[in-house]
Amino acid sequence: MAKQQSIDYRLVIDSTPALIHSGRADGYLDYFNKPWLEYLGVALEKVTGWGWTDFVHADDAEEVVRVWRESVATGEPFECEARVRRADGQWRAMLHRTLPLRDGSGNVIRWFGSSVDIEDRREAERELRTIIETIPAYVWTAKPDGALDFISQSWLDHVGDRQEDVLGSAWVKRLHPDDVERAISSWRESAATGHVYEGEMRGLNAAGEYRWFLSRAVPRRDRTGAIVKWYGTLIDIDDRKRAEDELRKLKDQLHHENIALRDEISQVSMFEEIVGSSAALRRVLVLVGKVAATDSTVLITGETGTGKELVARAIHRRSPRASRPFISVNCGAIAPTLIMSELFGYEKGAFTGAVQRHLGRFELAEGGTIFLDEVGELPQETQIALLRVLQERTFERVGGTKMIPVDVRVIAATNRDLDKAIVEGSFRRDLYYRLSVFPIHVPPLRDRAEDIPLLVQYLTERYATQAGKKILSISRRTMDLLRDYAWPGNVRELQNVIQRAVILSDGDTLSIDETWLQKRPGRDTTGGRGLGRPTFGEEKEMIEKALADSRGRVAGRNGAAAKLGIPRSTLESRIRSLRISKHQYK
Repeated sequence: MAKQQSIDYRLVIDSTPALIHSGRADGYLDYFNKPWLEYLGVALEKVTGWGWTDFVHADDAEEVVRVWRESVATGEPFECEARVRRADGQWRAMLHRTLPLRDGSGNVIRWFGSSVDIEDRREAERELRTIIETIPAYVWTAKPDGALDFISQSWLDHVGDRQEDVLGSAWVKRLHPDDVERAISSWRESAATGHVYEGEMRGLNAAGEYRWFLSRAVPRRDRTGAIVKWYGTLIDIDDRKRAEDELRKLKDQLHHENIALRDEISQVSMFEEIVGSSAALRRVLVLVGKVAATDSTVLITGETGTGKELVARAIHRRSPRASRPFISVNCGAIAPTLIMSELFGYEKGAFTGAVQRHLGRFELAEGGTIFLDEVGELPQETQIALLRVLQERTFERVGGTKMIPVDVRVIAATNRDLDKAIVEGSFRRDLYYRLSVFPIHVPPLRDRAEDIPLLVQYLTERYATQAGKKILSISRRTMDLLRDYAWPGNVRELQNVIQRAVILSDGDTLSIDETWLQKRPGRDTTGGRGLGRPTFGEEKEMIEKALADSRGRVAGRNGAAAKLGIPRSTLESRIRSLRISKHQYK
């Protein structure tokens, strides 16, 4: 009965397509099933005992025998890969597994095993590895816990390591010290959460150089959603990073150069026509820079044509309100009966013709700056309304009853003598103090004569470009005439003269007619008070004589300024410009 069962079992095993073998407890293989014998193309007696080793590739035989003897000695299951010669002479990779059969005492009484042809799988793996090595990236895989279990040969060649030198967490040793903590933390977080991993880091190559890499990995999950593998790539982005660094350095350099250029422009050319480097102008620009960042009300004084509105715009553009509106109002150009409605708006029906609500300039300037030019021309009623705005930050539209809050910075300007206007009663003293929180006096052109050459050059280029002309030089005679002239109309008058000269110019050299500057109304820039300035020599002689008569004193009733009939600040400026030593007269 037992013999019949044994025969039946062998028939079953022989009919199984698997390659099956068995052996004694001492490791002597005494049975190979029919598919095995057909696979090898031999009879059973050729492979029993240790005969099977004749069919194992010479490069694999020693390792297979060693592992098999070790399993027999320990009783542990046997598993090994080795190439076997098939009946057609081809060497095929095979996976061999053998398990022990034990008695009731745990002793091995027999071995049973099987072999699987894995050559096709190995070939597919080789093809896959070839593909992996040809793509322009380094490929790696990791276990669910994040431990690396494979990395492409191209990466190993890049870093000069073996596979076992980088698996697990050994790859960290190749990172730049500054990137280790960030890279490990980010990778652990992805491994724990299952989120796609992406990070930039520097890796050390075989040449001892650190290069930037972009590492990215995605998880593969089973049907339950559990991560079974991580698949990742490493892409060399060092050239890109270097280009970005160079671009960043270039941007920083340009930024610093722009700052330096803006500083230089602030000293030489301050928004449009405010050009020059004189001490008088630099003092104005310093004040502009200091007050711009605040919300203080500014009162700009100076003669007509000196560029008061340009100073106001400069303050606005350098303030936190620069992105908000800048509304300019010429108070002297609006009829007194209309100024209230222009500044504060009006309600529908407030007067004949008011068919709908109209927003005033203050509402249009909300959040920004309102510039009140010629503020000294405001009627008394409007001065009261303006005072309320400055004090309470609210106003009423004409014909309205509702107080409207307003957030507007006020910059005012005038060419009038407000002190005199206050004495005469045409300007409110309290409004003056509200406006004059931060006073700035713009000097007349005659007090910064050293700026005239710069202004002439700037205006010539500006108007020549507009006219489509190319003017390369300015005649010496013209420059002398422009420098010696008193300019009662200040920069505005200089603009007109240069524009006229450019229009009439037929060549590449600018020149003016002397008659354009002679016998003009107001040639005496002091208003008939004694200091016309036809030439530098004459002006210097007049100032030195006045200093001598006053024994070097500038201010006061008996000072040189009073004798010449000009403000003390103007005389001090001219003394510095003409390099006169007032101390020698004391």
